[in-house]
Amino acid sequence: MSKTPPTASEEAAVPDPRTPDEQATVTEAPVTETPAAAAIPAVDPRLLVREQGFKGYVDEFKRKIRSGEIGSLPVVVGLIVIGIVFQALTGNFITSYNLDQITLYAVGPGIMAVGIVFVLLLGEIDLAVGSVAGLAGAVWGVLGTDMPDGLAILLGILSGTLLGAFHGLVFAKIGVPAFVVTLAGFLGWAGLQTWVMGERSTIPTPIGSFVGDLTKYYFSDVAAAYGLAVAVVAAFYLAQLRDSSRRKAAELPYRPQSEMILRTAVLAVLVLVAAYGFNQEQGLPLSLVIFLVILLVTDFVLRRTTYGRQVFAVGGGIEAARRAGINVAWIRISVFMISGTMGAIGGLFLASATGGADRSLGGGNQLMMCIAAAVIGGTSLFGGRGKVWSALLGILVIQSIVQGLNQMNLSSNAIQYMITGAVLLIAVIIDSVSRKTQKTAGRA
Repeated sequence: MSKTPPTASEEAAVPDPRTPDEQATVTEAPVTETPAAAAIPAVDPRLLVREQGFKGYVDEFKRKIRSGEIGSLPVVVGLIVIGIVFQALTGNFITSYNLDQITLYAVGPGIMAVGIVFVLLLGEIDLAVGSVAGLAGAVWGVLGTDMPDGLAILLGILSGTLLGAFHGLVFAKIGVPAFVVTLAGFLGWAGLQTWVMGERSTIPTPIGSFVGDLTKYYFSDVAAAYGLAVAVVAAFYLAQLRDSSRRKAAELPYRPQSEMILRTAVLAVLVLVAAYGFNQEQGLPLSLVIFLVILLVTDFVLRRTTYGRQVFAVGGGIEAARRAGINVAWIRISVFMISGTMGAIGGLFLASATGGADRSLGGGNQLMMCIAAAVIGGTSLFGGRGKVWSALLGILVIQSIVQGLNQMNLSSNAIQYMITGAVLLIAVIIDSVSRKTQKTAGRA
């Protein structure tokens, strides 16, 4: 039979057998409490990785692969494989001439793909970018016969901005799905392009027009290509140094000097080899310079501005972005305006490459190439993840395949479509598997 413990009053009623002197000499031992702060502080695993040296980086790489954080690795590996395969099949794929040709035909679709990246970051799609490019080229071609070239170019670009704003307004304010709005634009703007051209099927580029120089002007001085390469390498290193200093001041993980030097050295090798290749031909293409400027500006907007963070936030979750005070409607409208503007600029590059505006400008496989370039480059179709540099990597993959097939006398659209479609499907599969892996690892 269990006994109940004595109450406090019963304990007080029991006399203490010790004498008063003994009771006075006895002191209670201080009670020591172990504060929660005495726990082992958490250490960022990225700091441990760098302390472990090469082994730490290998372990970190394996962890990222297991958790689906593969970044641009598939497309970089794909470019290497494409180069090796076509070099083995043709014997002269990796040449200065091919580098020049790939650049010439990649810039127009690549710029259009930059706008597609913005739209994909929202988890949406723009099917009208090809028709917008064609209409912008038609506007420039028709107006350029009666007004100054600069004004005609500006109005051509603004036409793309306005069409993008229309897509965004119908999507964001009325609620029509972006797929439907831009599909209607794909058909409607192609018809408007034909109407603007009138009875003329082609409008040649006027002599002296800046549009003609977009893909035909080269900086022939060898110092131009090497100077740009050195500037790119220096800017890359300084950007890393600035970012590392800011993170160090904020007591966040930062890249050590050795890692920054290694990354800079790898980039230096790539860009200096490219500069050497360009100088073996006609020199540094103006089109590439403009493309790089567009990439740098849009990358800065996405990664370094409040607007860019809001684009990622809307793509990551509309309701969460709205609760955070973001003007979701404006972000959607502005993103489609950017896509329309990039489509129009890309259309002018296409007109330059083909010798003028025509009714088929922006048609054919241009839409497919732009969307495929963005996705193949690493931008997610599900929104919230991607970089504008995806446009550059993706279009290099596509145009390298096209150039390699041309060298093998397999330039038919059927073969190119099948291979590009297969590459696109592989890219989407990789993206889907990566997202599932990240969810499993608790990182999505």
